Amino acid sequence: MTLPSPLTVLHARTLTLDDPCPEAGAVLVGGGRVLAVGTREEVRALAPQAQVRDHRDLLLTPGLAEAHIHLVSYGFSLEQLNLHGARSVAEVQARLAQRTLTTPPGTWIRGGGFLLSELGLSEYPSAALLDEVSPYHPVLLYSRDLHLSWANSAALRAAGIHGGTPDPEDGRIVQPLGCLLEHASGLVEAAIPAPTEAQYLAAARAGAADLAARGYVSAHTMAFEPPEAPRALQALADAGDLPLRVWACLPHGRLGLARDLGLRRTPGGLFQWGGVKFFADGALGSRTAWLHAPGYADGSGTGIPLDSPDLIREVGREALELGLTPVTHAIGDRANTEVLDAYDHLRPLAEQRGVRLRVEHAQHLRPADVPRFHGLTASVQPIHLQADGPMIRDLLPQLQGLSYAFKSLQAAGAVLAFGSDAPVAPPDYRANFAAAISRVDDAGERLTPAEALTEMDVLRAHTRGPALAAGWADEGVIRPGARAAFTLWDRLGGHAQALVL
Repeated sequence: MTLPSPLTVLHARTLTLDDPCPEAGAVLVGGGRVLAVGTREEVRALAPQAQVRDHRDLLLTPGLAEAHIHLVSYGFSLEQLNLHGARSVAEVQARLAQRTLTTPPGTWIRGGGFLLSELGLSEYPSAALLDEVSPYHPVLLYSRDLHLSWANSAALRAAGIHGGTPDPEDGRIVQPLGCLLEHASGLVEAAIPAPTEAQYLAAARAGAADLAARGYVSAHTMAFEPPEAPRALQALADAGDLPLRVWACLPHGRLGLARDLGLRRTPGGLFQWGGVKFFADGALGSRTAWLHAPGYADGSGTGIPLDSPDLIREVGREALELGLTPVTHAIGDRANTEVLDAYDHLRPLAEQRGVRLRVEHAQHLRPADVPRFHGLTASVQPIHLQADGPMIRDLLPQLQGLSYAFKSLQAAGAVLAFGSDAPVAPPDYRANFAAAISRVDDAGERLTPAEALTEMDVLRAHTRGPALAAGWADEGVIRPGARAAFTLWDRLGGHAQALVL
């Protein structure tokens, strides 16, 4: 039977990630869906009048997915002070001084991307160091992991923070003043003028456009943003101006309001609510990841626990009743243990609801906890291994063997879903390929080589894995009925471009 036009045939070496037909030479597309997959001759016979796009020099795969990003914050970060790669306090000061030259006095300067270890610091830096180059602009700079911020005196004054200000719940104001850990950053953030609706919309558009230009066709945005952020993404989707399919999380604190408004999992369209976000701990670079004893090798303690296991269990059950996925940030080995304990109580309901529980990061694990990831999503970011490798050797020598344990998690039956946590790190799939396969960190050393993955493992984790995590049966695979959202490569892990029909 001959199918009617208008249809499109794609000629390319195709990796389908569909087990019955893992490779093909052509794909037939129509109405935004894959209609047939096979040899060029087989597909051409089905639609002899179809338009043909010849990509035979390229590789066609399911479309790339960014499984962990703060999408609108990333859009804002594209215009903020970039401190990635800064190797000293002097370099931070130089970049900040340059920004002050083009910023009206009194206007806030925000930025981020630094790591204390890369700045050569063993202690938290003070506000006075920023005051030296920016006394007239309030400044708030975030560490790369976003769990620490560094403010100057003008910013602290604007927030009403002084030497006697008490620590907020789940946060710490470091003395001498300058750095704020975890929820303490919110004290300064509250003093910053809120972006306008137009600015949120522009940031959403910028973040989404940047991802699409990199070759991505979908993204999971992870909350930790004001409600105006997902609202802007929804507005783009409603206007037909969203170039990505977006799976969004809401903070667990807003679940009650969302439930009262009737929010449930709503598959379909380019924007959907899918997850409810929790934070079990902080991050390694800020010394706030929650660890089992003996903790950090520098004597800085065992980190900061955030959302309690009881809260994750109780609110996670409410999320599952609505068909939403509990999504929990857990970096330290103690945090992962506690989250897995909570998830053990949620597994029966999750299976009943057809929801796959998620752990975000899962960076440092105990051997006994690895098998417990069976059936869960391990949403991980190989790009972080590059900067974290030296810190792991210095701060967590006891956990090196199961840090970034991708192969062990995969063997245990976890679904790997790769992302970047942008703006924590750039959404660079090439860095994820390199880090997951080579395990080489920024010091040129290999972190636990036995945990290395293959190119095909990484491709699945950047395509099929995120689709399974989101409950999308029609993405991350090329077969009849799937979404016609592809990535074209010059070579796997090389240059990529999105192709959505």
